[in-house]
Amino acid sequence: MVDQPNFGVLGPLLVRRAGQALRVAGRKPRLLLASLLLEANQIVGSDALIEVLWPARAPSSAVANLRTYVSALRGPVSAAGGRIVTHPSGYAVELAAGQLDMLLFEELVERARAAGRTGEAARHLRDALALWRGTPLSDLPASPVWDGRLRALVQARLAAAEELAEAKLAREEYAAAVDDLRGLIGEHPYREDLWQRLIVALHRGGRRAEALHAYTEIRRQLVDDLGIEPGPDLRDAHAAVLADEEPARLGYQPPVPHQLPADVPDFTGRATDVTTLTRLLSEPAPLPPSGPPVVVVVTGPPGIGKTALAVHCAHAVRDAYPEGQLHLSLGGTAEAPAAPADLLAEALRSLGVAESALPASAHERATLYRSLLAGRPVLVLLDDAADAAQVRPLLPGSGCAVLVTSRRRITELPGAVLLELDALTPAEGGELLARIAGAHRVAAEPEAARTIVAACAGLPLALRVAGARLAARPGWSLQELRRRLDDESTRLDELRAGDLEVRASVELSYRRLPGEAALTLRALGLLGPGTVPGWVADAVLDRHRSDAVVDALVDVSLLRLVGTDPLGQPRYRLPDLVRCTARERADGDAERQALARVLGGWTSAAEHAAARLPTTLFSVPAGAAPRWRPADELLGRLTADPLTWFDAEREALVEAVRLAASHGPAQAAWGLAATLVPYFDLHCRLEEWRLTHQVALDSAAAAGDRRGEAAMLRGLAQVSIYQDRYAEAAGMLRRARVIFRELGDARGEAISICGLGAADEFSGRHRRALGWFRHALAMFLAEGDADGEAYARQAIGRVHLSLQDLGQASRWLGEALRLAGELGDDHREGCVSMQFGRLHTLAAEPDEAMRFQGRALDIFETLGDRHCGAYALRSLGGLHAARGDRSHGSAELQRSLEIFQQLGDRSGEADAFQALGELYRAAGRPMLAAHYLHRAVDLRSQLRAGAPAAG
Repeated sequence: MVDQPNFGVLGPLLVRRAGQALRVAGRKPRLLLASLLLEANQIVGSDALIEVLWPARAPSSAVANLRTYVSALRGPVSAAGGRIVTHPSGYAVELAAGQLDMLLFEELVERARAAGRTGEAARHLRDALALWRGTPLSDLPASPVWDGRLRALVQARLAAAEELAEAKLAREEYAAAVDDLRGLIGEHPYREDLWQRLIVALHRGGRRAEALHAYTEIRRQLVDDLGIEPGPDLRDAHAAVLADEEPARLGYQPPVPHQLPADVPDFTGRATDVTTLTRLLSEPAPLPPSGPPVVVVVTGPPGIGKTALAVHCAHAVRDAYPEGQLHLSLGGTAEAPAAPADLLAEALRSLGVAESALPASAHERATLYRSLLAGRPVLVLLDDAADAAQVRPLLPGSGCAVLVTSRRRITELPGAVLLELDALTPAEGGELLARIAGAHRVAAEPEAARTIVAACAGLPLALRVAGARLAARPGWSLQELRRRLDDESTRLDELRAGDLEVRASVELSYRRLPGEAALTLRALGLLGPGTVPGWVADAVLDRHRSDAVVDALVDVSLLRLVGTDPLGQPRYRLPDLVRCTARERADGDAERQALARVLGGWTSAAEHAAARLPTTLFSVPAGAAPRWRPADELLGRLTADPLTWFDAEREALVEAVRLAASHGPAQAAWGLAATLVPYFDLHCRLEEWRLTHQVALDSAAAAGDRRGEAAMLRGLAQVSIYQDRYAEAAGMLRRARVIFRELGDARGEAISICGLGAADEFSGRHRRALGWFRHALAMFLAEGDADGEAYARQAIGRVHLSLQDLGQASRWLGEALRLAGELGDDHREGCVSMQFGRLHTLAAEPDEAMRFQGRALDIFETLGDRHCGAYALRSLGGLHAARGDRSHGSAELQRSLEIFQQLGDRSGEADAFQALGELYRAAGRPMLAAHYLHRAVDLRSQLRAGAPAAG
């Protein structure tokens, strides 16, 4: 037996403390308190309270009077352990479940149902029914506002009493069950199910004659009073008594819902997801009746096939749920998602609750819903959920499984397992297309089919639309649809068939986005298919720490978190067809300004990282290219290791140059391209160097941006020099020199002249190269450019080395080495040290040569410059080999070869093959020597023929 709570509505209104009743004076304060207690822990609107207090006509002072009554109630309510809370729309009384008889009753009944037909269940039911002291609020005048709540309470009491009688029958406590049932029949004399239970209890208790008399009594009442015969269940019970048998069924049998939508006949792929989901829904089997429900949330972007997978797996496990399968469509992507109260009403009707018996409030409906499902193995499929708040009231209390589909990543539900769907694999996509459009057509045009699957991004909805279009047009070739899908700007127009449309599916989610999230999505749609770091959203919104906006897009599956890069940054990508939808909408000033900030952010970050690189290759400053600076702390952290940052962002940076070239201004494109040169040079990324500079050159030329045109020509010429295309390089350098001179940019002109010198030097025209380098040196001196001066002096010394003029070479290299030391330019010191190593090699001073080459290698390894380090290694390997130390020489040459191959420097690779071939020839291993020498010849032939020199 439980103690009576301090607040009671299951009988006359009760408020007490320590067993003593507290006085609540006045009818209206008591009506007010009763209204709040009936909706305990929920806000009751002031309008509803006024209707209870003044049912005929409220006075003009009703609101003020209501405040007065609330104030008067605070004392006794507080004394009894409760609290009245004021809200803008009304009032609420806050209580623990054990403080109000109504709440305690509902809790005890739910515990009983979770316990099944056990002694514990019977105890809970007895305790629950003992809380009733009569008709609810019998000491107060009735109010229409209360009708639904009071009617539900009476029905709940009757259901609990019936269940207690059932429990007693199950425990063979027949006499007690008969007493309970006679009491219930006294209240409900025409309830045939109660009379049926009474007849069964009497029969089982050995009181057969009384059982037959009971049937005679109810039959007479029904015929005399209502003019009807007993129903089939009651007649079956009577027949069973006459035959001295058990009735075939006892009492009311709740309906067993079988509401799953039809399975998808051409469901394809997702073997791992199907295995995972069916295992979660069917193990352990059977579900423990008193355990918490299994909850699985299937999530993913629009059109990914969440519902198809959920329905398919629900059908696969339905035999494990003999008590039924409920299906509710939550309308989470609609303008107004379904309210939990309405969904609960739909579920309760499916479970046999009559419309007139539906409780009034969502809370009461949820309680009844949990009670009806308690201990029953029922599968509940909640399709298209908006969020956790919509799902939470629909979770049964025990013994069931719940399968939720949602575009939102719902992780707030305790114990829920999240299953996130990705696109179909190319093979799965091809199979689905074949099953819809026809296997023979797909087999006849396999390449077009693969392209269609790729254009659909493996999205089942898009593939279904594509297949439906082909099926409706048997005269079309797959090549025709492939052609139509090629253009991203019109792809969504093609992915439409009847009421299936990819664009419309994505826009259902887009329309629910708040303003900043919508702008971010549109701007990200312009950035291409690659991944981006989170700070890009900061640039879009022109503020720092926009993590919440990014998280919001991830949560609704419009933006995908694809992993973490080596810098520890999360990387994000828009699903391809979401990106197409976003880009369609990105046609306003806000998006253009956002894109400009993003490109400016890439330029600022690249400049910050490039300034920390060791290479000193000439590059033209980005000048007045637009900038947007990420937060200093973030920028410093990300670029602390500049090479790792460039490696992580390389694809995004190349795409950013393309975007800048397409959307303008041209200065943004060539400024960013120029900023990337030190990284491209250090890692020998020659193809990306050429690509970025070519698109930026075209953009600058189209915009009439002469400085940009000259800068990009100079950069492209350097790539041609590295690829041994010296005539091509010289042509571009001459054009760049002319433009720089016209612009009055002496440094730019001097840099171009240095390039002309390098092209002649490596072509063997050493005297002409000296002229160019001396000319450039004079210009650098006039400009006061010490870095340029150091480079020019080193270049002059290098040419003298090639001319075997060791005295002049030593003089010029010595001056370059002194300048490098004064400037603190370690990289230049390393480059000059390599040249001094060459000088001492030519002077037959191997010890000094090795000392300088070793010094160069130490510098490059300290700076992290593997490329220049590979050249120093190659030289050291040759020196060791020349001294007869072929073991060390071979190891160093092999290391240099590996680095050249990793970096894609095919010219350096050819030199390393040549050195290894000569080493093995000297060692008397002609076959191995021939292998390496042939590789060197082949590579140089490819380079002369114009084959790509970098990967």
